[in-house]
Amino acid sequence: MTQPTMMKTKREANALLRERYVTKSVSVQNPIAVVRAEGAKLWDEEGREYIDFAGGIGVMNVGHSHPEVIAAVKEQADKLFHTCIHVTLNEPYLQLAEQLCRIAPIVGEKKALLVNTGAEAVENAVKIARSFTGRPAVIAFEGAFHGRTMLGMSLTSKVTPYKTGFGPFVPEIYRMPFPNPYRSELDEETLGEQAVETVVRAFETYVEANQVAALIVEPVQGEGGFVVPPTNYLPLLRNVCRERGIVFILDEVQSGFARTGKMFAAEHYDALDPDLILVAKSLGAGLPIAAVVGKADVMDAPQVGSLGGTYGGNPLAAAAALKVIEVMEREQLPARAEHIGQKSVSFLRELQQKSTIIGDVRGQGAMIAIELVKDRATKEPHAEATALVTKKCLEYGLITVKAGVYSNIIRLLSPLVISDETLQQGLQVIARAVRETEEELG
Repeated sequence: MTQPTMMKTKREANALLRERYVTKSVSVQNPIAVVRAEGAKLWDEEGREYIDFAGGIGVMNVGHSHPEVIAAVKEQADKLFHTCIHVTLNEPYLQLAEQLCRIAPIVGEKKALLVNTGAEAVENAVKIARSFTGRPAVIAFEGAFHGRTMLGMSLTSKVTPYKTGFGPFVPEIYRMPFPNPYRSELDEETLGEQAVETVVRAFETYVEANQVAALIVEPVQGEGGFVVPPTNYLPLLRNVCRERGIVFILDEVQSGFARTGKMFAAEHYDALDPDLILVAKSLGAGLPIAAVVGKADVMDAPQVGSLGGTYGGNPLAAAAALKVIEVMEREQLPARAEHIGQKSVSFLRELQQKSTIIGDVRGQGAMIAIELVKDRATKEPHAEATALVTKKCLEYGLITVKAGVYSNIIRLLSPLVISDETLQQGLQVIARAVRETEEELG
């Protein structure tokens, strides 16, 4: 007699679908299926509520399902889905380019290119720099993450899992150390100076300066572990580029749009004035859109028809982005990010004092990292503890995401509309998970 088929829960059914139809190459840190989201909260397929400290990896700064963004997309959907910018102009594309040029912290006349993803922005920025300078080489940094395309992956630092088995990589990329104050015994000013000197020496030992088209750097490293460089580092790096005719590119894909307490992380410095800024993630509030914004003469260097793409600046995504900029400015989300950062860092550093595995708490604004180590003296990375903490956070209703070359960093990327009460609840979950992890691992 045939046994009756056992009924599966929605989660079990989704797990089977993933195993059967989704390539195993796609990782999932929190194995639940989210079916609804609002503000800073998520609900899974079984109706359970979670606090979101990941924000789709820094995408939902304006909050999930923001009613004004939804209304803007619906209104645009009633009028126009798509034409392709290479066929005809569309007004959302033009208006968004105007707004990005208005807010980008770049001196002088500016122009913009709209694309779909941060990786596309990276690819196009390098193309623009090579066209403008007539040079081939690019300088990138240890700990950098610039995407998963072939060029993006070549610029990215972390080997496993991003680069394993995918070579050979794009040539003429030269990687320099990135100054990490937590892992240096030097004072920050000296660390910044020495790190820039390393770049200058590279022009004698690795590549001639007159062969370098661009230097690309994250003002706060993202996947690298939310490393904030010494305050003198980026201005000195900019000067090196200016003196040698090298295009200075700031990758603000994750740090941009209010995350660090400013609309752009570049604004934490006096007149940093990059040549190009790359934006994506929270620009579209969940819709795929990205941009390269830069000095007009640099942006206009490539010949007509050499840049673009079928979906770049899609009207629906551009309409969402226009509303995001409006909401962020009106609701003063950069100031909100600074408030979130202060409360979070204060709580976490108090937790750090009682912890044996929290080596560092750092960040800028609401771009915050907790680095876990096996020994606070040796600072040996503790990936096992990090995995256990994030697992426990999920069990207790908090979505987190890891980072770092050694996968030993928990990054906090909650939507900036999160309430103080919900923020505190999420931080308490982290504290509980850390305490229990310490007990279990001894």
